Amino acid sequence: MSATAVALLSLGLMLLLIWGGLHVAVVLGLVSFVGVWIIRDDVGVAANLLAQASSDAIASHIFGVVPLFVLTGFLVAKADIGKDAFEVANQLFRRLRGGLGVATVASNAVFAAITGISIASAAVFTRVAVPQMMRFGYQPRFAVGVVAGSSVLGMLIPPSLLMILYGFLANQSVGELFTAGIVPGLLLAGAFTVGIVLAAYFKPDMVYAGGEMPVPDGPDMSAATMLLKLVPIVVMIGGVLGGLYGGLFTATEAGAVGAALALLIAVLRRKLSARTFWEVLTETGHVTVAVSFLIICASIYTRMLAMSGMPQFLMELIGQAGFGPFAFLLVYVAIVILLGTVIDSSSILLIVLPLMLPIAEQFGMNLIWFGVVTVVAVEIGLLTPPFGLSAYVVKSALNDPRITLGDIFRGTGPFTLIMVAVLLLLMAFPSLSLVLIE
Repeated sequence: MSATAVALLSLGLMLLLIWGGLHVAVVLGLVSFVGVWIIRDDVGVAANLLAQASSDAIASHIFGVVPLFVLTGFLVAKADIGKDAFEVANQLFRRLRGGLGVATVASNAVFAAITGISIASAAVFTRVAVPQMMRFGYQPRFAVGVVAGSSVLGMLIPPSLLMILYGFLANQSVGELFTAGIVPGLLLAGAFTVGIVLAAYFKPDMVYAGGEMPVPDGPDMSAATMLLKLVPIVVMIGGVLGGLYGGLFTATEAGAVGAALALLIAVLRRKLSARTFWEVLTETGHVTVAVSFLIICASIYTRMLAMSGMPQFLMELIGQAGFGPFAFLLVYVAIVILLGTVIDSSSILLIVLPLMLPIAEQFGMNLIWFGVVTVVAVEIGLLTPPFGLSAYVVKSALNDPRITLGDIFRGTGPFTLIMVAVLLLLMAFPSLSLVLIE
């Protein structure tokens, strides 16, 4: 059996094992180990490769950025910063048609600029925004759709855990990836906002339970109260992103600053007991270990593919098919979106990037822009059935038997279409992603 055939079989076996329920990191490590063993016909070579990858893959200090940003996200959620962002946005947009939906998108964008974890956004705003929207007469399906749809901003607007993972796998600057995500993130948030307002004007039955915009009630929030709620948000964004883009510290140091600021805010607000803090640290450890294990096993997988000659084989195949760069990109995005219907975001990156990055480089593509396109395509998978992780998080956090998982997926449908339109725009105009770094 040729080395290329071994690599192809390993890819098919990998997908089957993941769909069967085996953890993706275990699958990557196991399949890669067996693949190298067969290719070299020497178990010793496979064992040495496994050992070398385990020691080299995450040896650099820059991997400290993972636990620091994860810790920041958990602390920010405990400090109720997301709730404050929603209350301020609600006050600003309450008299606009679809205003609570716009407020949810705006507050999700702000929350994303602090945490960078889509799942955290989905969990926080399900509890904060959905009950409010339903109380003010919004369709339940629309309410959960807005929350799940706008939660994807957490992985695009920097800081982003998915961009950090892409940076490690593609050997690209995490800081440049963060910068490249700003304009696309704001563009996506703007597209969501426009979509909500247009739906509220032209398809009110889709937005409002009664088909009419409800009259806002309750007292207006004073300017002083709004300012007080905004102070922690401004401090967090200014401290983390301002220092990072101002060149004061690296991405890893930005994560440390963010975690320190989030801890200080949570303590000052008396939102963090000793027990809660221990739970946050434990959860951070679990996520960090999971991500680190994934990176180690992805490193083994990458080396096995390089040894098999699979990237060169795929490049020759694409050349024979007459594909140009844009056709390749369309096929790549289609594969990523398809995988997103059955497996999670990190797993998609770990499986496809070792295969596709060498081809993208051969076509002379900018890997920072390629990363932004990849992240948006992967995030579409958070909204698509049957796996759509954001939909499951919303369902779990809401715990309302009146709203089914099918309702949530139907509610996210318009936002999925908006994401596809924005993705095509980013593919056609790379300058949208690169304008701030060129």
